[in-house]
Amino acid sequence: MYAEDDFIMISALQHYVYCPRQCGLIHVDDVWQENLFTTRGNILHEKVDTDTYESRGNVKTVRGLRVHSFQYGIVGRCDVVEFHENQTGKSVLPVEFKSGIPKDDLSDKVQLCAQVLCLEEMLITKITQGAFFYGKIRRRNFVEIDNELRAQTENIINSVREIVASKKIPLAEYAVKCKNCSLQPICQPKAMNSRKLKNYMKGLYT
Repeated sequence: MYAEDDFIMISALQHYVYCPRQCGLIHVDDVWQENLFTTRGNILHEKVDTDTYESRGNVKTVRGLRVHSFQYGIVGRCDVVEFHENQTGKSVLPVEFKSGIPKDDLSDKVQLCAQVLCLEEMLITKITQGAFFYGKIRRRNFVEIDNELRAQTENIINSVREIVASKKIPLAEYAVKCKNCSLQPICQPKAMNSRKLKNYMKGLYT
């Protein structure tokens, strides 16, 4: 069990999957900068993070629900959580809103799975499925919260916690995705990726 002072943000998991250095810059050095992609995401979330509650038929919907897990030491906020009730029983469905399209990596799925871990602990229930609503395709994409995804999420939680606890920013590894990162001007991945500089930076921590 973790104390609240040791909680890490669920958003840090997504940042880590995208780029460990990005995760360190944001959650250790407290660096942030907007670009077109982050602004689009902010605009979309302004429409759903409203801290409201509504009930329609057998579905109760909560927006902007704050969640946490003492077992995993994580805290965050769900865009939407739906509580379904029908003849077969009750179920909980977290729904994350994204401005783009489904990603090839685990970043979105890990974020959703972490929310599930929190909801299961808070509500003392079992959740087997979550969903994304992607703005560009305008439909829901359902994700199975299976044992493999749970294990991957737990490993990433541990990796993020190690970065935050050590306060060591991972070295830059330049890739094509760096072009879309809002922190590129601060990170300087091409400059940081030189062998000479890498060896110098490694020497500072050994």
